[in-house]
Amino acid sequence: MNAAIPEGQGLYDPANEHDACGVGFVAHIRGKKSHSIIEQGLLILKNLDHRGAVGADPLMGDGAGILIQIPDGFFREEMARQGISLPQPGDYGVGMVFLPKESASRLACQEEIERAVRSEHQVVLGWRDVPIDHALPMSPTVRAREPVIRQIFIGRGPDVMVTDALERKLYVIRRSAANAIQALGLKHSKEFYQPSMSARTIVYKGLLLADQVGEYYTDLKDPRCISAMALAHQRFSTNTFPTWQLAHPFRMIAHNGEINTVRGNYNWMRAREKGTSSPLLGADLEKLWPLIYPGQSDSASFDNALELLVMGGYSLAHAMMMLIPEAWESHTLMDEKRSAFYKYHAAMIEPGMVRQPWPSPMGVRSAPPSTVTACVRRATWSPTTIWW
Repeated sequence: MNAAIPEGQGLYDPANEHDACGVGFVAHIRGKKSHSIIEQGLLILKNLDHRGAVGADPLMGDGAGILIQIPDGFFREEMARQGISLPQPGDYGVGMVFLPKESASRLACQEEIERAVRSEHQVVLGWRDVPIDHALPMSPTVRAREPVIRQIFIGRGPDVMVTDALERKLYVIRRSAANAIQALGLKHSKEFYQPSMSARTIVYKGLLLADQVGEYYTDLKDPRCISAMALAHQRFSTNTFPTWQLAHPFRMIAHNGEINTVRGNYNWMRAREKGTSSPLLGADLEKLWPLIYPGQSDSASFDNALELLVMGGYSLAHAMMMLIPEAWESHTLMDEKRSAFYKYHAAMIEPGMVRQPWPSPMGVRSAPPSTVTACVRRATWSPTTIWW
C-alpha cells in the first residue's frame, strides 16, 4: 500500500482509486527534435490547469507531469561532467527514480537497482542527481512527501544487440528491483518508485501543480533538452488520495477517465499469471510477477497490463485494441476482418475481457518507432485519446 493512502475505513476503500484528468500532447510530424516541443508541452499543462484538482491548500494539487524522448545530447554533456561517457543513443537507458529521504533506505534501494542491473548482465554507467528548484513555493504537505529524485544510466550488455532487446531488459530490471525492494520490508520502502526506465523516453512528474512541472524540474528549461514529442498530464483524482507515484504520465499512457471494471480486470490478470508465456521474455517473465500491486490506481494497473503486452512483442496499437476493444459484438456494419480480429482476441485475453473490457483511457504514449496512437472508450462523452 502506498504510504500516502490510508487503510480502508468506513465507506472508504483504497481499491476504488480512480482518475479523471486533463491530457494533451504535441509532436513534430516528421520527428524533428527541438526544445520548443517541450515548451509547448509545458504550455499545454498550464492550459490544463482547470482540469486538475486543488484543495483548501492552493499549493497542493493531485499531480502533473510530462513524458518526453530521452534528450541524448543534454544527458551526454551532463554525464561528461562526472567523467562518464555515454554509449550511442539506443545503447543505454535512463531510469528516473524516486528514492526515500532516509539515507539507509535510500542506499538500500539504489543497491537493489544496481544488483538487478548486474544480474541481467547489463552495465551500471552511473547516477545523476536530478536538479530541482528548491525555492519553488510548495505546500508543506507536498514538501514533506517529496522524494529524493535521481537518474540511473544503464548501458547494454554484450548479450543485447538492439534497442528493443535493451528496452525489454530495462523492463525486467525495473520490475525485479521493485519486487526485491518491496520484499526487504524497509520502513521507508513505500517512498520508492520508478516513474520510467527506458532507452527511448523519460517521465518528469510529481505531486505538482500544472504550472510547477517546468519550474520544479530545471532540466526541462534547458535549451539542450530536446524532444520530438511531449505528453502532458494534469491529474484530477476522484475518490483518491494524491501521491507523487500516482501522478501521470505513466510509462505507456496518460489517462483521462475512470476504469470501472478494474477489480474484475485485476482478478483475471492475476489468475492468468502462471499460464502466461512469451518467446521474447522467456524465463524473465517469472521475474515480473506480481504484475499489479495493491494500492495502484486504475490507470497504473492498466499501464502495467499494456506494458506487459508491448514488451511481449505486440505493437502498441495491437495491444491497445486487445485491451480496449470496440463494441464489436452487435456491430453489424463493422468490417468482417476487424470483427474477426476482436473475436479472436476476446478468446485470447482473459475470459472476462469480452464482458469486462478495460474501458478505454485517454492515453498518450511514445512507442517505437515513432507513432502516435489514440483511442476513445467504448461508451464515452470524453474527447480523444492518444498514445505515441
